[in-house]
Amino acid sequence: MQENKQKRGLVLASIMLAMFLAAIEATIVSTAMPSIVADLGGFSLYSWVFSAYLLTNAATVLLFGRLSDVFGRKPIFMLGISLFLVGAIICALAPSMEVLIAARLVQGLGAGALMPIATTIVGDIYTKEERAKIQGYLSSVWGISAVTGPALGGFFVDVLAWPYVFWMNIPLGLLALIGIVFFFKEEVAKEKRSVDIAGSLWVVLTVSVIMIILVEGGVGIAWDSWTMMSMIVVALMGAAAFFFHERKMDDPMMPMDLWHIRSIRYANLTSLTTGMILIGVSSYLPAFVQGVMEQSATVAGFTLTTMSIGWPIAATIAGRLILKIGFRPTAILGGVSLIIGGVIFTILTPEKGPWFAAMGSLFIGIGMGLSSTSFIVSIQNSVSWQKRGIATATNMFMRTIGSAVGAALLGGLLNSRLAGAVEASTLPDSFNVDSANSLLGEESRQNLSGEARSVLQEGLTSGLHLVYIGLLVLAVISFLLILQIPKKED
Repeated sequence: MQENKQKRGLVLASIMLAMFLAAIEATIVSTAMPSIVADLGGFSLYSWVFSAYLLTNAATVLLFGRLSDVFGRKPIFMLGISLFLVGAIICALAPSMEVLIAARLVQGLGAGALMPIATTIVGDIYTKEERAKIQGYLSSVWGISAVTGPALGGFFVDVLAWPYVFWMNIPLGLLALIGIVFFFKEEVAKEKRSVDIAGSLWVVLTVSVIMIILVEGGVGIAWDSWTMMSMIVVALMGAAAFFFHERKMDDPMMPMDLWHIRSIRYANLTSLTTGMILIGVSSYLPAFVQGVMEQSATVAGFTLTTMSIGWPIAATIAGRLILKIGFRPTAILGGVSLIIGGVIFTILTPEKGPWFAAMGSLFIGIGMGLSSTSFIVSIQNSVSWQKRGIATATNMFMRTIGSAVGAALLGGLLNSRLAGAVEASTLPDSFNVDSANSLLGEESRQNLSGEARSVLQEGLTSGLHLVYIGLLVLAVISFLLILQIPKKED
């Protein structure tokens, strides 16, 4: 028994290491991006370095969750780490921005397998009573990566060179791979089960088109163009085809009966809205702190760091709370914290300063930590081994889609309000929404005329206030959805 516990500890360490690789990727790469663009060129492709990773991650997370239920967690998890490392090597050697983006697509594929299956393995090797505490440990990985990512990225860029941001993954990934190979033993039920290839293709097609619409809509592709209309039609047809295809399959990609389980249905719907909240805070809080409060990028980073710290601490506490009061009351506490954070953001003004902004960020982090841990534990307790992988992946898929939709929706609110402020002013025609970029740097801000600075800051303040009202509405919707979670497992 002692040996089994020791092996479980080593498997957990390997899983946390692999999760750390996928989690740190966003923050460490964003820190290195200015140096990467300066070296490789291709500034117009800047956003695709992040979007490519998110696209393949979102498009394949359900497929890998399903494959892990059919072939076992171990081979799919090892495939995920291997793909991630191959992508990292190509990134480090990339001679151009196009090659870097292609490599990020490969890395995203690997991450699509890493995140849900890591959480699922914990559900397999730990008991119901232990899961809550261990899921808290897994959540802490996100907080650690958010705090260490920018520092490590800055160190590699300043002291070494940007490729080391990707080379760093290799030794850590190999350690995680060795740990899984030697210490994780699983018995897969020898029943004949098929993989829904057609369903997988519909998901990949639909999610890929939706992601391109959300990233390029209004930027690279005009909303009223025939290209955009065609892509929207393809996305709608793909979603409909997937839904009807899944209903008639004996072994579907996403079992629709999962949605009949109340705790899973409402946990997934809440993850969709909290994904939107998450992207709203992390994308637009720095813009408020730098552009309106006129603080440095470091101070803006600090206001987000409080969310990264609040999340893992709350997730660890959630593990203990779930055992004492149950997952529903714990999730309700998380919903209350999200509303408090939303209220703080709606009354945020430049005069209140970065500490006030950081407090709102902290409450959002606490809300995410309490609710997300509760959801994973309740979902894994509601299904058998055969469906645990896809059930966990579905929840993560909903949060990723929420983030993508939130980025487009909240960005649209901000841009429309900012455009309205510029149009209503007496500023020259050369000023537009993109002129707000000048507010984000001290030097460019000083070069603006008094009127331009005033109009842009008022427009940005007004637009971000609208975004924060949107966040509060989403927090209230999340709370109402959490209240629908049953008191006992289905």
